[in-house]
Amino acid sequence: MRLLPALAALLLAACAASPQAAAPRPENAAMPTPPAPGETPSAPLILVLSLGEHARLPDASQLAYLALINDSRCPPGVQCVWEGNAEIHLRWTPTHGPGKEFSLNTSPMGGKPTTARMGQYEIELQSLDRGIAPKATLRITQTGQ
Repeated sequence: MRLLPALAALLLAACAASPQAAAPRPENAAMPTPPAPGETPSAPLILVLSLGEHARLPDASQLAYLALINDSRCPPGVQCVWEGNAEIHLRWTPTHGPGKEFSLNTSPMGGKPTTARMGQYEIELQSLDRGIAPKATLRITQTGQ
């Protein structure tokens, strides 16, 4: 019986040390500084944004998740002929100048974009949760531009 509390404490410690628990909130997320000319761009950043949320990037530009445009993806547990597609609308606002709005899709079928280049960043929609306000997982890569 004394073993049970010790086991519970070990499990809690393992959960607290997991990468998910240590992941920064999008508004606090930061990427490494841009590489010097001739250097390789830094590792990509993974952001998880909720609908209406925004994140500040290292160059002080911002990325905002504005809307879920449509979601025709096959529901979980159902066999479909086509996987479907979901589209989200985002805005990238540079430090100087007007913002640029764009859409990203979960499926590239039909030539729909799953990535977009904004300033020195390539933004890729990696996954999108289900529901009326799904969280979007975005991969942000500095292109070295």
